[in-house]
Amino acid sequence: MKNVTVIGAGLAGCEAAWQLAGAGYDVTLKEQKPTNFSPAHHSPGFAELVCSNSLKASRLASAAGLLKHEMERLGSLTVPCAKETAVAAGGALAVDREAFSELVTRKIRSHPNIAVVEGEVTEIPEGYCVIATGPLTSDRFADRLRAFFGEETLSFFDAAAPIVAADSIDFDKAFFASRYGRGEDDYINCPMDREEYEAFYEALIHAESVELKEFDKKSFRVYEGCMPIEVMAKRGSDTIRFGPLKPVGLKDPRTGRRPWAVVQLRRENAKGTCYNLVGFQTNLRFPEQKRVFSMIPGLEHAEFVRYGVMHRNTFLDSPRLLTADFCCKKDKRLYFAGQMTGVEGYMESAASGILAGKNLARALAGKPPLILPEDTMMGALARYISDESIKDFQPMGSNMGLLPPIGERIRDKTERYGVIARRAMEHLESYLSHEGE
Repeated sequence: MKNVTVIGAGLAGCEAAWQLAGAGYDVTLKEQKPTNFSPAHHSPGFAELVCSNSLKASRLASAAGLLKHEMERLGSLTVPCAKETAVAAGGALAVDREAFSELVTRKIRSHPNIAVVEGEVTEIPEGYCVIATGPLTSDRFADRLRAFFGEETLSFFDAAAPIVAADSIDFDKAFFASRYGRGEDDYINCPMDREEYEAFYEALIHAESVELKEFDKKSFRVYEGCMPIEVMAKRGSDTIRFGPLKPVGLKDPRTGRRPWAVVQLRRENAKGTCYNLVGFQTNLRFPEQKRVFSMIPGLEHAEFVRYGVMHRNTFLDSPRLLTADFCCKKDKRLYFAGQMTGVEGYMESAASGILAGKNLARALAGKPPLILPEDTMMGALARYISDESIKDFQPMGSNMGLLPPIGERIRDKTERYGVIARRAMEHLESYLSHEGE
């Protein structure tokens, strides 16, 4: 039996190790925690969620939901764990992040084919390996990868939202509801009238941010999918009001009317004692976060149990370096997975780990790689990160725009997405049955 190595116990690394171990291979899973933590990680557990605790929509007729359905069909570890540790979040799948991490960690550590080795990795190991060190790859290992590939990796910035204590929210102003009545009134909503919004907006755009280091200033590139709220706001006074603060689908019970803007908070843990500010990833200084975010109606006396942070992320120029099975073009022993490949999002990272693990196992068994149909979400993402025609490569999350259009014209978006999703699952099932998966 061949021994394989997986570096990194984030979502992608755990999925890769799970797939390889399930295929009968002895897996050495190397994780730098708890001896070494990245700037954004705090827990010693595996699959730690450092940004939002939401894994996005769960319904099949959505890009994020379709991705999860495909992952489950391929034997995902993280999707069932997420469902088991879910917290109320309307139509989204959000988790109690500590319970989620603990469950994934327990399953990985208890697998008889997986041996966990703690400590920072600074060299590319000999033999077959899945590298899933994430967007916060340690500086020394990132330098080793740059030397190995002979070219620079790319950098962008990612940010996390602050979390407040639920019992510190003023419910004389805030109210529970989900947009359009979806779910079980899972979100706390802080409504603003026009005057309140304009005062908040002015304070936000003039608030003081954390000073970046000289190196980071030179490489500062904000990724659209996790943009700091203050950066987004500076694009125009209505940008956030039509973005994370959009009031559509909500009515303020005090007035019976739609507010001018709404800040939503989503449950952070199963007990509902903590809530995070949805879309409020930020790089403001901690005192500024307290000052500006306390201007939000209902949060005047909020207790911030965690302030938002921003950190540098690194990803590969994957179209030049990887094939659609996540294999390294330069060295076929190596596979890569997770956000460092340019897939963006928790579940997208986990999905790439599934494919990297399965494809390494298939290569060792002398089988052809799994190149999923282009009209599946996982197949489309794999093709995107390996598309050599893309010159200015940027991270990409799951979205219906990645999939080929259907032949018929369906005006209703929900109905159209349902047709696209059902097509994807049918073609995935047919393909996997043919490949013996």
